[in-house]
Amino acid sequence: MSDEFEFADKVPPSFDRLGNKIIYETEAKGFNPGLIVLLIVLGLLLIFLVGNYVLYLYAQKTLPPRKKKPVSKKKMKKERLKQGVAAPGE
Repeated sequence: MSDEFEFADKVPPSFDRLGNKIIYETEAKGFNPGLIVLLIVLGLLLIFLVGNYVLYLYAQKTLPPRKKKPVSKKKMKKERLKQGVAAPGE
């Protein structure tokens, strides 16, 4: 039976000898690596979105407006018949 209590007089380092208070012996470790990765990814995403918006505004100012596609002759005939106007040449 004395074998079981071989370590009875020794207290684990995480417990205080005066009671069962847990002692946290942590050092300042700096920033969490996961937090650093998250901040970098969010920063890059923000830069990407802002850059796209700036390019969009620049393109709106400098590029000429798009040209409309030419309407085919068939479609023009259909439109005129819908409106009740006879197409020329018929």
